[in-house]
Amino acid sequence: MAEFTLEIKDLHVSIEGNEILKGITLTIKSGEFHAIMGPNGTGKSTLAAAIMGHPKFEVTKGSITLNGEDVLEMEVDERARAGLFLGMQYPSEISGVTTSDFLRSSINARREEGNEISLMKFIKEMDQALDDLEIDQNLAQRYLNEGFSGGEKKRNEILQLMMLKPGIAILDEIDSGLDIDALKIVSDAVNKVREETGLGCLIITHYQRLLNYIKPDFVHVVMQGRIVKSGGAELAERLEQEGYEWVKEELGIEDETVGQKA
Repeated sequence: MAEFTLEIKDLHVSIEGNEILKGITLTIKSGEFHAIMGPNGTGKSTLAAAIMGHPKFEVTKGSITLNGEDVLEMEVDERARAGLFLGMQYPSEISGVTTSDFLRSSINARREEGNEISLMKFIKEMDQALDDLEIDQNLAQRYLNEGFSGGEKKRNEILQLMMLKPGIAILDEIDSGLDIDALKIVSDAVNKVREETGLGCLIITHYQRLLNYIKPDFVHVVMQGRIVKSGGAELAERLEQEGYEWVKEELGIEDETVGQKA
């Protein structure tokens, strides 16, 4: 299995001149699962968008590298081909492109010309992934996310993760809108990819319940556009029990949202 290291140093990100991230430093290696938690409006999803190159977000300072290569110099598709993956909080609907065609084209885009995945291997892997996620086989022939329920969209994001086998994945609130049964199915699928490929992952979530099923190695609390506290899985458990007030009191933070002085 290939080894991956995503390194973020002193990252500052703005939207329309408004600074959102104010110095994020974080390193994620193959096999490591990092959870990012924090109240709304603190910069968690901005971090995901900046890593993947959303044009709305301007990196004003700092660096992002993947295995030493400058991610900020890559186009969005180049970042994906290099091994980065984003499981989106709000996946887009794409009419006219079936889920199956999208997945096969995406897999082949990461392969050398002449080494495209065979149709039979693709079908076998996709059928297994659909079974693991308890998704109706007909979903593969439907247009990508068009008319999908919220739960189907989230499972479809994890289907892409299973098929593409990235080096580093960013999962942005994949648990939102899922009931307990669906959450367990999705979590089991993520854990399977972790075990089989050595996936490194950044999980953005509000809730400890996801981390009951996908065990993080590290938990980071983001406030005011910075990581203000880090720890192990026990940190997420305390946040679930006590909320964020104790963190604010410990660090002397009055307003945890972006735009306030630390």
